[in-house]
Amino acid sequence: MRPWNVDNEQPRIRPTAALTPRTTRRFFSPSPVKSVAMNRRSFLLATASLPLVPSLAHAQAGRSYTFGLVAKSQGNAVFQVARVGAEDAARELSTQHGLKLKIDWRTPNDEDAQKQAEAIEQLVLAGADGIAVSCSDANKLTDAINKAVGNGVPIATFDSDAPASKRFVTYGVDDGKCGEQVMVELAREMGGRGVIAILAGNQNAPNLQKRVAGVKKEAARHSGIRVRETFYHRETPQDAAAAIERAMQSYPDISGWALIGGWPLFTENALRWAPGTVKCVSVDALPLQLGYLRTGHVQVLLAQQCYQWGYRSIEHLLNKVHFKKNPPAVIDVSPLERISRDNVDAYAENWKKWLPK
Repeated sequence: MRPWNVDNEQPRIRPTAALTPRTTRRFFSPSPVKSVAMNRRSFLLATASLPLVPSLAHAQAGRSYTFGLVAKSQGNAVFQVARVGAEDAARELSTQHGLKLKIDWRTPNDEDAQKQAEAIEQLVLAGADGIAVSCSDANKLTDAINKAVGNGVPIATFDSDAPASKRFVTYGVDDGKCGEQVMVELAREMGGRGVIAILAGNQNAPNLQKRVAGVKKEAARHSGIRVRETFYHRETPQDAAAAIERAMQSYPDISGWALIGGWPLFTENALRWAPGTVKCVSVDALPLQLGYLRTGHVQVLLAQQCYQWGYRSIEHLLNKVHFKKNPPAVIDVSPLERISRDNVDAYAENWKKWLPK
C-alpha cells in the first residue's frame, strides 16, 4: 500500500547545504549598508535564478531511516511473521521511494515488558527514526513510549496497544469484536449448548483482556452456554498446551474451547481429545495451526494479519517521518479472516510469501 497523497499542501523540507537558513536570510534580507529596500522588480529578477523547491519525496530521495521493531517475544511465531512483513516493507518501500530503510529488531526472547521498555530506550539512544511495538503490558510501556516521543522519536503500536500513551497510531484487530467473533463461531459449532473454557495468555496484555471480555459478552447471549473458567499462562506453545491439559483433567465437562490466541497450536499433538468430541475455535492461522483444522481438532481459525503488523507499521512510520503525514485515524483496524476446512488449502498458499523457509 502506497503512502497517502498530500492534497493541497506543500510539505516543508530542510534547507539544503546550498541554501542554509543563514544564507537564506542573507540573500533575502536587505544589506545593512543599503537604505532602499529591494523593489518588486529587483526581487523577481533576483529570485528568478533560484531553483524551484522540489517535491518532498524527490528532495529526500536517497535518505536513510532506521525503524525499530519491538514485538512481545521471539518465541511466538506470529511475531516472526511480523518481522518478515517489516523487512519486506523496508525493501519494497526503499525501492519505491528511492530510500534506504533498515529494520532494527529488538524483541526479547520471552515476554518481558521491562525488557521491551529498555529496548525502546536503547533504540532512541541508537538514533532510531521511529519505533513499532506490541505491548506486553501497557502500564509498564506507556512511560517509555512517552519519553521516546518526547525525544522526537514517533511510536506506532501493533497487535497490543498502549492507549494512554503518546503513540500516533495503533494497528491491529478490534479486540473486543475479535473475542465476540470467537464465541459466535464456537456457539455455532456447539449447537448453542455446552460448557466452555477460555485460553487467554498473558493476563496483563490489554488486547487479550478485551478479547476475554468479548468472549464473555457474546457467551451471555446464549442461554445454553456456560463459561467454566478463563485460563492464563505464559505465551509459549508448551505452557499453553499444559494449561489446556490441566484444565481438561480438572474440568472434564468442558466441551468447547475459545482460544483468543493460538499458542498451543504452534506445537504438534497439543489437543489430546478425539477430533470433534470437543469443539475449538482459535485466533491465528499459521502453518502448524492449519494442521489442526485438517485433522478436525479445531473447527474454525480466525486469522489475524500478522504479516501486515510489520508491513503496515513500517508504512505508518515512513509516512510520519518522511512524508510528514499522520494517519487518517489513530486506530487502524485490521480485519480477521475466517479459515475452515473449506478454504484451508487456499489460505495456506499465502505462507509461501509470509514465512519463507
